Amino acid sequence: MSLADNIFIAMCKDILENGVSTEGEKVRPKWEDGSYAYTIKKFGVVNRYDLSKEFPAMTLRRTALKSCVDELLWIWQKKSNNINDLNSHIWDSWADENGSIGKAYGYQFSIKHKYKEGEMDQVDRVIYDLKNNPYSRRIITNLYVHQDLHEMNLYPCAYSMTFNVTKNKENDKLVLNGILNQRSNDILAANNWNVCQYAVLIHMLAQICDFEVGELIHVIADAHIYDRHIPIIRELIERPTYEAPTFWMNPEIKDFYQFKPEDFELRNYQHGPKVEHIPVAV
Repeated sequence: MSLADNIFIAMCKDILENGVSTEGEKVRPKWEDGSYAYTIKKFGVVNRYDLSKEFPAMTLRRTALKSCVDELLWIWQKKSNNINDLNSHIWDSWADENGSIGKAYGYQFSIKHKYKEGEMDQVDRVIYDLKNNPYSRRIITNLYVHQDLHEMNLYPCAYSMTFNVTKNKENDKLVLNGILNQRSNDILAANNWNVCQYAVLIHMLAQICDFEVGELIHVIADAHIYDRHIPIIRELIERPTYEAPTFWMNPEIKDFYQFKPEDFELRNYQHGPKVEHIPVAV
């Protein structure tokens, strides 16, 4: 069993056994048939993944790494808010007739801000500080910009990264760690997807800065399982598990903006069958 499987199974059992139902309460999401999408939820779930030991792709079912990376690059590298720059259709429900999702996600990363070192957007500021001020306690991104929320077609779910550099005492190499803050997480549809994305991000930034990878800490304010996902989750967490796959990233890439989805692979990835026809609440 991989660490990611172990964490996922324990989290799901905790939510199902100890979570609180929103049934009958005022909720925003609805199913395609118009009925309200209720959840069982836990507040303040914190999961830790040691990226130096294994890549956190679950094996209960396959996590599509290249699609994960494509969305990550759409936000962090292309800094786009238009689904026409994305190869998958996961954002189609939130896009307007021109393909825009409003002033959300990549749009916020495209904005330059004034610093004493000059004008930079948030991504370039992270890279600058990791290379020039690695022990800074201020290496943070934020997508939850209140003044623009009314122009976002979906409020950011994964809204903040905090980066922190430590040192490997055995070889004196700098180690990159990150905290992903998420206001809301659909455990079946998005949990391992988000974990894999931000694990990849830490690997990318570590490589371009000549750091080692350390921990990814995933902090979820509202960790929930939708009512129609409960039987799927119950079946999923009873499946056989396998050893974690081997993560490969093109070692030749030293510029954050040169990475492409094909520069990443999960090798020796054994996993369970695909979960078909997951209903999505919008």
